[in-house]
Amino acid sequence: ISLAMETANTGHLVFGTLHTATAISTVDRIINIFPPEEQSQVRATLGEVLKGVVAQTLLRRIQGGRVAALEILVCNYAVQSLIREGKTHQITNVMQTGRQHGNMLLNEELAKLVQSRTVTAEDAMSKAIDKAGLAKRIGLPPPR
Repeated sequence: ISLAMETANTGHLVFGTLHTATAISTVDRIINIFPPEEQSQVRATLGEVLKGVVAQTLLRRIQGGRVAALEILVCNYAVQSLIREGKTHQITNVMQTGRQHGNMLLNEELAKLVQSRTVTAEDAMSKAIDKAGLAKRIGLPPPR
C-alpha cells in the first residue's frame, strides 16, 4: 500500500484490490493497516492521491447467474478533506449529495436490483450494511 500511494503521488495511475464491503471501509482499511503514529501522514497522502473506490458485492440473479451491486465513491475536494481530517464516517453524506458526480451507495444499488426484480429482497437484505435503510427503501418492515 505504501508503494501504491507513493507511485500514485508521482502521477501514475494505480489500481488495487482489497477485500472490503463498502467504499468507506476500504478507505478505513488502507489507513488502519499502518501503525497509529503513521496514520496522520497516510491520511494526508491518501487524501491527495485517491480518485475513487468501487466496492462490489455479488448477488444471485432471480433468473440465474450473478449480478454485481456496486458502491461507487468519486473523490472530490470534500471527500479528500474528510479523509485528511480522519472523518471518513461523514463520507456517506457526501456520497448521498454527490450522486450527479457518479457516487452510488450500496443500498441504492441493492434497492434498484430488488425493484427491477433482478434479485430477491432477502438476498439484497443479506448483503446490505444498512439493513434498516434498505428495508425502508424497498418497503419491508425494519429488521430486528
